[in-house]
Amino acid sequence: MREVIFISFNPVSNKKLYIQIYDQILSQIELGTFKIGDKLPSERELCANFGVSRAPVRQALSALEMNGIIYSRQGEGVFVKNTKITTGTSQSSSLLENVSPEDIVEARMTIEPLIVKLAAMRATAEDIADLRKTIDMMEEETKQGIYVPETDEKLHKGIAKASHNDLFITFMADISNAMKKQEMWQFIRDRTVTRPDYREVNFKEHKMLIEAIENHDDKKAVEVMTSHMKNLFDRYWKV
Repeated sequence: MREVIFISFNPVSNKKLYIQIYDQILSQIELGTFKIGDKLPSERELCANFGVSRAPVRQALSALEMNGIIYSRQGEGVFVKNTKITTGTSQSSSLLENVSPEDIVEARMTIEPLIVKLAAMRATAEDIADLRKTIDMMEEETKQGIYVPETDEKLHKGIAKASHNDLFITFMADISNAMKKQEMWQFIRDRTVTRPDYREVNFKEHKMLIEAIENHDDKKAVEVMTSHMKNLFDRYWKV
């Protein structure tokens, strides 16, 4: 294996930071700066080179891995697997043109605490019964050692429904559609939230949300949702 190669990348300054980082790293690989088997600069070095935080770097690396360009070895780093995107595996057009995972998390972190506040204040007995059914379903799935994204989605949509605000209900439906269309969101989710050490935590956070709504404790509901969204962000970008 060749020695680790250090190269200076250009700083980026666009909102879609990960797209520029993705393009620059892919370009260097295609130009032969990094060859098959070469180790890429560390995450910290890439952050310093691009002048960004870890989140967009991790998004870019996840996109490259999804397209079969790189692979990771736990505790060792990231290595070049292919110098060209393999025919039939490219997700670049849909991957990079859709709403970014960062956009999705940012929007949810801002809006969902407001949604759950109204849900805790306005939820009817019927709303609470529906939410209880869904959280019971999630509990059973967690006990079986599985994570079902549709159940998670149903719970958050149910919370929006309990807010009795049509715009918030529409917002959550749009967010769900964006997550389904964003291939990298699903790729990162499958590597993180579905892990056993995250499943139990994810369930407990949702259970606390439903309990707060059930008790009509809007302050607690906002506190739990804010923490849940922060933890969501941390989990999705934790390698």
